[in-house]
Amino acid sequence: MPLSEHEQRMLEQMERALYAEDPKFATALEGSGLRTYTRRRVYQAVAGFLVGIALLMAGMVAKQIWISVVGFLVMLGCAVLAVTGWRKAPKPGEQPAGAVPGGTAARRQSKPKRSMMDRIEERWQRRRDEQGGSR
Repeated sequence: MPLSEHEQRMLEQMERALYAEDPKFATALEGSGLRTYTRRRVYQAVAGFLVGIALLMAGMVAKQIWISVVGFLVMLGCAVLAVTGWRKAPKPGEQPAGAVPGGTAARRQSKPKRSMMDRIEERWQRRRDEQGGSR
């Protein structure tokens, strides 16, 4: 359920007051620490991927299959870490889930999750109602 205009204005006023009163705390709530952590994790995964390529090549040059296999597994694991870390990283200005009590995460959990078919049916019904009312 979206917030009304009055509630949005109140929320913006509270956010501005929080920034004015304690900017360090407000910045901590933004999730910049999580963003930094995930960015660092992605960089580490990329570095590990490059090490995996080096192992793969070293195994091919030394004609040792097991070194190449280890290099490939390192590459695969680091690629998975990089992709999952990149997907979980909050966008700039976005708050991570659960950062503020009573925030969007709490609102989402209180609303029962509807299936895709329910949403499609609801949209279809809305369109039929709109078309029927305009005739």
